This record gives sequence, structure tokens and C-alpha cells, in this order.
Amino acid sequence: MIELTGWEPLGISVDWAAIEGELGVPLPADYKELYEVFGGGVFSDSVYFLGRDEGVSFDFLTQWRVSLSVDQDSKFGDVSAVDPYAVYAPGGKGLVEWGSTEWADEYCWLIDAERPGDYPVLARAHDVGGWHRCDISTSEFLYRVLADADFQPFGIAQYDLGTTFTPGSGDDE
Repeated sequence: MIELTGWEPLGISVDWAAIEGELGVPLPADYKELYEVFGGGVFSDSVYFLGRDEGVSFDFLTQWRVSLSVDQDSKFGDVSAVDPYAVYAPGGKGLVEWGSTEWADEYCWLIDAERPGDYPVLARAHDVGGWHRCDISTSEFLYRVLADADFQPFGIAQYDLGTTFTPGSGDDE
């Protein structure tokens, strides 16, 4: 990803133990490496990568907390926004979003507290309905979205958007 974008690694320091403590599971190692290099922000002006402390828009923990509270709120009925899955709750099984696109594609991990370290990527394209399971790492998924035009329905390389990265802003809270 560094080579693809020409990005200079930021070397961000993160208290992963605190974040993973709240989630009750470790996060994928490659995600943590990506975050420490890039931080949260936007790839190719269209793919949002959630991180930590870049303000509400790019903070995956804030997004997860909101999604979880809505998913568990009975006034919305039994239907989940990530149906047929649920939003991950500590100790359980469900989805945690780590990325999205400007056209409403969603990128999540399927986390099962009983299988820590096994986090397939589940992705849903805005116009193709249903979740696609990808048994690849977060970084490989993101790389393929940006660089592989044949990675359908998620690849964006055919749109010639360039492979840039713009850090998220920490001042939108």
C-alpha cells in the first residue's frame, strides 16, 4: 500500500490494548499496521479507511459504538442494518465496519469472539445487494479495491482515480 500510494509512513502510536479491551478481541495485525502507517482517511478520493482519533468521521470505535447502540435498540425492531448479520457486540459474533466508499459500499470484518484472529472481510456493494465474503486480509482487500480493476464489484482501478491518500481531519468533533 505504501508503494501503491507513494505515502510516507506516519508511525502513529496507538494504545491497541485499550481498543482491543473494549472490543474484547484483538484486531487484525495488518489493519493495525495499515493504521500506524496511514491513519484514518481517504484513498483515491473515494475509499474511506476508518482509524482512531481522526475525528468522528474516521474513528472506527465511535462508528462501531453508534452502530451497536442502534442495532441493539428495540424501537427499531429486530432488523439489523447489516442484516442477515448483527453488529458485533463484545463476546459475540457480528460485523465491525473498517471502511466504506463515497457511493455507500461497506467493508467490515466478521468477528467471532470464539475465533479470535479469524476475520474475513465482508463487503457489500451499494448496487449489487448482499454481502460478499472475502477470505483475505484487510490490506489485501484494500489493495485489490484500489489496484485490481477485475476485483468486482469492488475494484475501482478502472475509473482511473489515482492511488492517493488524504488523511482524515481530527477537528470535526
